[in-house]
Amino acid sequence: MNLLALPAFADNYIWLLHDGNDAVVVDPGDCAPVIQALDKFNLRLVQVLVTHHHGDHVGGLAGLRERLHGEVIGPATEDIPGPLRPVRGGDRVSVLGQDFEVIDVPGHTAGHIAYFFAGGEEVDNGPILFCGDTLFSGGCGRLFEGTALQMHTSLQRLSSLPGSTRVCCAHEYTLANLKFAHAVEPANRALAAYTTHCEHLRAAGLPTLPGRLSDEAAINPFLRCTEAEVIRSARSRVPGATSPVEVFAALRQWKNEF
Repeated sequence: MNLLALPAFADNYIWLLHDGNDAVVVDPGDCAPVIQALDKFNLRLVQVLVTHHHGDHVGGLAGLRERLHGEVIGPATEDIPGPLRPVRGGDRVSVLGQDFEVIDVPGHTAGHIAYFFAGGEEVDNGPILFCGDTLFSGGCGRLFEGTALQMHTSLQRLSSLPGSTRVCCAHEYTLANLKFAHAVEPANRALAAYTTHCEHLRAAGLPTLPGRLSDEAAINPFLRCTEAEVIRSARSRVPGATSPVEVFAALRQWKNEF
């Protein structure tokens, strides 16, 4: 099973999994990059996975319908262009013969979901997480429909997955996120090293994604709301922030204005 990041729009990625014959795409906001990849690699589109309802994640569905030999799967509580197989947290989805878990991750939108594959002998490089706009490398999604408590809870759920998990988020926001992370934790050596690594990737025209969850645990301030330096930085903005959720909320508002 091969994993490809298809650039779309200014900074989106549409994720494509294929086995050399059949393909699955995740969050196709635009049909053109998907059709181009299907034709280039002579693949048959057999499934589409959707994490949430925003147009830059579902806008390509109509253009892919005639190429699709299977179903569109998406969040049960969101308005996704049909026909759709609705799923919710705890459901299982077979993707190219492999078992993926659906995880509820509200916050960015009210019904946002993620898809997690725990790994196995058939897939190189370990577990995979398709998390849409919930977790970014170095950051997290804005709270358009959910609360700080919901998003913090969702991020904690994702951070409990194995550290080797490949984080396949939907935007190339990494360098901008790391700039903010440096403002929060200027003494974080792991963050400095990771930033240099990502700068080299972008300079070479390569994506910074997928990242690893173990790296996010070390450098992403939104996953580090119990770290002393992160708490101090959050309190410099919101002096009353004490609980992890309050620290998260202070960070998220700061990032909105950064």
